[in-house]
Amino acid sequence: MKTKSILLIGLGRFGRHIALRLNDLGHEVMAVDRDEQKINEIMPFVTSAEIGDSTNEQFLKSLGVDSYDVAIVTISGDFQSSLETTYMLKELGAKKVVSRAERDGQAKFLLRNGADEIVYPEKQLASWLATRYSADHLLDYIELGSGFSIFEVTPPKQWIGKSIAEIDIRRRYSVSIIATKSNGKIAPLVAPETVITENMSLFVLGEYKLVQKCFDI
Repeated sequence: MKTKSILLIGLGRFGRHIALRLNDLGHEVMAVDRDEQKINEIMPFVTSAEIGDSTNEQFLKSLGVDSYDVAIVTISGDFQSSLETTYMLKELGAKKVVSRAERDGQAKFLLRNGADEIVYPEKQLASWLATRYSADHLLDYIELGSGFSIFEVTPPKQWIGKSIAEIDIRRRYSVSIIATKSNGKIAPLVAPETVITENMSLFVLGEYKLVQKCFDI
Protein backbone atom coordinates (compact mmCIF):
# COMPACT_ATOMS: atom_id res chain seq x y z
CA MET A 1 0.00 0.00 0.00
CA LYS A 2 1.31 3.42 -0.96
CA THR A 3 2.11 5.72 1.95
CA LYS A 4 0.05 8.90 1.83
CA SER A 5 0.52 12.27 3.47
CA ILE A 6 -2.55 13.37 5.41
CA LEU A 7 -3.37 16.75 6.90
CA LEU A 8 -5.78 16.10 9.78
CA ILE A 9 -7.52 19.13 11.29
CA GLY A 10 -9.49 18.60 14.50
CA LEU A 11 -8.54 16.17 17.26
CA GLY A 12 -11.81 15.45 19.00
CA ARG A 13 -12.73 11.80 19.60
CA PHE A 14 -13.43 11.18 15.90
CA GLY A 15 -10.27 12.92 14.72
CA ARG A 16 -8.16 11.11 17.29
CA HIS A 17 -9.46 7.72 16.15
CA ILE A 18 -8.64 8.64 12.55
CA ALA A 19 -5.10 9.65 13.54
CA LEU A 20 -4.53 6.39 15.41
CA ARG A 21 -5.82 4.29 12.52
CA LEU A 22 -3.74 6.18 9.96
CA ASN A 23 -0.71 5.55 12.16
CA ASP A 24 -1.52 1.82 12.24
CA LEU A 25 -1.69 1.87 8.43
CA GLY A 26 1.72 3.54 8.16
CA HIS A 27 0.69 6.87 6.67
CA GLU A 28 2.32 10.24 7.35
CA VAL A 29 0.02 12.48 9.38
CA MET A 30 0.22 16.18 10.20
CA ALA A 31 -2.26 16.77 13.04
CA VAL A 32 -3.66 20.23 13.80
CA ASP A 33 -5.77 21.50 16.70
CA ARG A 34 -6.16 24.61 18.82
CA ASP A 35 -5.89 22.59 22.02
CA GLU A 36 -2.30 22.06 23.18
CA GLN A 37 -3.26 19.10 25.37
CA LYS A 38 -4.81 17.24 22.41
CA ILE A 39 -1.68 17.89 20.35
CA ASN A 40 0.57 16.59 23.13
CA GLU A 41 -1.54 13.44 23.49
CA ILE A 42 -1.47 12.60 19.79
CA MET A 43 2.21 13.44 19.17
CA PRO A 44 3.52 9.87 19.70
CA PHE A 45 1.17 8.59 16.98
CA VAL A 46 1.62 11.12 14.17
CA THR A 47 4.48 12.32 12.00
CA SER A 48 4.14 15.93 13.14
CA ALA A 49 1.63 18.22 14.84
CA GLU A 50 0.89 21.92 15.14
CA ILE A 51 -1.11 23.99 17.61
CA GLY A 52 -3.04 26.60 15.68
CA ASP A 53 -6.28 28.11 14.43
CA SER A 54 -7.26 26.51 11.11
CA THR A 55 -9.48 29.50 10.27
CA ASN A 56 -6.35 31.66 10.13
CA GLU A 57 -5.26 31.84 6.51
CA GLN A 58 -1.63 32.59 7.28
CA PHE A 59 -1.43 29.61 9.61
CA LEU A 60 -2.90 27.31 6.96
CA LYS A 61 -0.48 28.69 4.36
CA SER A 62 2.43 27.86 6.65
CA LEU A 63 1.37 24.20 6.62
CA GLY A 64 1.80 23.93 2.85
CA VAL A 65 -1.66 22.40 2.37
CA ASP A 66 -1.10 21.76 -1.34
CA SER A 67 1.64 19.23 -0.54
CA TYR A 68 -0.68 16.72 1.18
CA ASP A 69 -2.50 13.94 -0.62
CA VAL A 70 -5.63 14.48 1.48
CA ALA A 71 -6.84 17.10 3.95
CA ILE A 72 -9.40 15.80 6.48
CA VAL A 73 -11.45 18.29 8.51
CA THR A 74 -12.98 16.68 11.60
CA ILE A 75 -13.82 19.80 13.64
CA SER A 76 -16.87 19.14 15.82
CA GLY A 77 -19.22 21.50 17.62
CA ASP A 78 -18.10 24.56 15.62
CA PHE A 79 -19.56 24.41 12.13
CA GLN A 80 -18.45 27.93 11.21
CA SER A 81 -14.81 26.99 11.80
CA SER A 82 -15.27 23.76 9.86
CA LEU A 83 -16.80 25.64 6.92
CA GLU A 84 -14.13 28.35 6.88
CA THR A 85 -11.35 25.78 7.15
CA THR A 86 -12.79 23.72 4.30
CA TYR A 87 -13.13 26.77 2.07
CA MET A 88 -9.61 28.05 2.73
CA LEU A 89 -8.03 24.64 2.24
CA LYS A 90 -9.47 24.48 -1.26
CA GLU A 91 -8.53 28.08 -2.00
CA LEU A 92 -4.95 27.34 -0.95
CA GLY A 93 -4.71 24.44 -3.37
CA ALA A 94 -5.52 21.36 -1.28
CA LYS A 95 -5.72 18.36 -3.62
CA LYS A 96 -8.61 16.66 -1.85
CA VAL A 97 -10.68 17.89 1.08
CA VAL A 98 -12.81 15.52 3.15
CA SER A 99 -14.99 17.25 5.76
CA ARG A 100 -17.11 16.01 8.63
CA ALA A 101 -20.80 16.93 8.74
CA GLU A 102 -23.08 16.53 11.74
CA ARG A 103 -26.35 17.34 9.92
CA ASP A 104 -27.67 17.18 6.35
CA GLY A 105 -27.68 20.95 5.98
CA GLN A 106 -24.01 21.13 6.94
CA ALA A 107 -23.11 18.60 4.28
CA LYS A 108 -24.68 20.77 1.57
CA PHE A 109 -22.81 23.90 2.68
CA LEU A 110 -19.50 22.06 2.95
CA LEU A 111 -19.84 20.62 -0.56
CA ARG A 112 -20.64 24.06 -1.94
CA ASN A 113 -17.62 25.58 -0.21
CA GLY A 114 -14.80 23.29 -1.24
CA ALA A 115 -15.32 19.82 0.27
CA ASP A 116 -14.72 17.04 -2.24
CA GLU A 117 -16.31 14.44 0.02
CA ILE A 118 -18.34 14.38 3.23
CA VAL A 119 -18.10 11.97 6.15
CA TYR A 120 -21.14 11.73 8.37
CA PRO A 121 -20.03 9.50 11.29
CA GLU A 122 -23.17 9.66 13.41
CA LYS A 123 -25.51 9.00 10.49
CA GLN A 124 -23.30 6.32 8.96
CA LEU A 125 -22.84 4.51 12.27
CA ALA A 126 -26.58 4.70 13.00
CA SER A 127 -27.32 3.15 9.60
CA TRP A 128 -24.76 0.39 10.20
CA LEU A 129 -26.10 -0.42 13.69
CA ALA A 130 -29.72 -0.44 12.55
CA THR A 131 -28.95 -2.77 9.65
CA ARG A 132 -26.51 -5.01 11.53
CA TYR A 133 -28.60 -5.67 14.63
CA SER A 134 -32.00 -5.97 12.97
CA ALA A 135 -30.93 -9.06 10.96
CA ASP A 136 -30.16 -12.53 12.28
CA HIS A 137 -27.84 -13.69 9.48
CA LEU A 138 -25.90 -10.43 9.07
CA LEU A 139 -22.49 -10.10 10.76
CA ASP A 140 -21.12 -7.00 9.01
CA TYR A 141 -21.56 -4.93 5.89
CA ILE A 142 -19.92 -2.15 3.87
CA GLU A 143 -21.92 0.21 1.67
CA LEU A 144 -20.38 0.73 -1.78
CA GLY A 145 -22.90 3.22 -3.17
CA SER A 146 -25.65 2.99 -5.82
CA GLY A 147 -27.50 0.49 -3.64
CA PHE A 148 -24.67 -2.08 -3.60
CA SER A 149 -22.92 -3.43 -0.51
CA ILE A 150 -20.63 -6.20 0.64
CA PHE A 151 -22.25 -8.30 3.40
CA GLU A 152 -20.73 -10.82 5.78
CA VAL A 153 -23.46 -13.35 6.52
CA THR A 154 -23.88 -16.74 8.13
CA PRO A 155 -25.14 -19.33 5.66
CA PRO A 156 -28.70 -20.71 5.98
CA LYS A 157 -28.84 -24.21 7.51
CA GLN A 158 -30.00 -25.75 4.24
CA TRP A 159 -26.74 -24.64 2.57
CA ILE A 160 -24.45 -26.51 4.98
CA GLY A 161 -22.61 -29.31 3.19
CA LYS A 162 -23.41 -27.97 -0.27
CA SER A 163 -21.00 -26.43 -2.77
CA ILE A 164 -21.16 -22.90 -4.20
CA ALA A 165 -22.12 -24.42 -7.55
CA GLU A 166 -25.01 -26.38 -6.01
CA ILE A 167 -26.44 -23.32 -4.29
CA ASP A 168 -26.07 -21.20 -7.46
CA ILE A 169 -27.13 -17.93 -5.83
CA ARG A 170 -25.69 -15.82 -8.65
CA ARG A 171 -28.28 -17.18 -11.08
CA ARG A 172 -31.11 -17.43 -8.55
CA TYR A 173 -30.66 -14.13 -6.70
CA SER A 174 -28.18 -12.06 -8.78
CA VAL A 175 -25.71 -11.80 -5.88
CA SER A 176 -22.19 -13.22 -5.69
CA ILE A 177 -20.18 -14.96 -2.98
CA ILE A 178 -16.76 -13.30 -3.25
CA ALA A 179 -14.98 -14.77 -0.20
CA THR A 180 -15.43 -17.03 2.81
CA LYS A 181 -14.16 -16.89 6.39
CA SER A 182 -13.48 -19.82 8.71
CA ASN A 183 -11.87 -19.64 12.17
CA GLY A 184 -11.08 -15.97 11.64
CA LYS A 185 -9.24 -16.55 8.36
CA ILE A 186 -10.54 -15.12 5.07
CA ALA A 187 -10.23 -17.12 1.85
CA PRO A 188 -10.55 -14.58 -0.98
CA LEU A 189 -10.68 -17.14 -3.78
CA VAL A 190 -14.03 -18.94 -4.01
CA ALA A 191 -14.27 -21.89 -6.38
CA PRO A 192 -17.54 -23.50 -7.56
CA GLU A 193 -16.58 -26.66 -5.67
CA THR A 194 -16.06 -24.81 -2.34
CA VAL A 195 -18.24 -26.55 0.25
CA ILE A 196 -20.04 -24.48 2.89
CA THR A 197 -19.47 -25.59 6.47
CA GLU A 198 -21.12 -24.71 9.81
CA ASN A 199 -18.20 -22.58 11.06
CA MET A 200 -18.04 -20.56 7.84
CA SER A 201 -19.31 -17.07 7.06
CA LEU A 202 -19.78 -15.74 3.54
CA PHE A 203 -18.89 -12.38 1.98
CA VAL A 204 -21.60 -11.53 -0.51
CA LEU A 205 -21.66 -8.70 -3.06
CA GLY A 206 -24.98 -7.40 -4.34
CA GLU A 207 -27.86 -4.97 -4.08
CA TYR A 208 -29.25 -4.75 -0.57
CA LYS A 209 -32.79 -5.73 -1.55
CA LEU A 210 -31.51 -8.84 -3.38
CA VAL A 211 -29.25 -9.92 -0.51
CA GLN A 212 -32.14 -9.25 1.87
CA LYS A 213 -34.33 -11.60 -0.14
CA CYS A 214 -31.63 -14.27 -0.45
CA PHE A 215 -30.81 -14.41 3.27
CA ASP A 216 -34.17 -13.34 4.68
CA ILE A 217 -32.61 -10.26 6.30
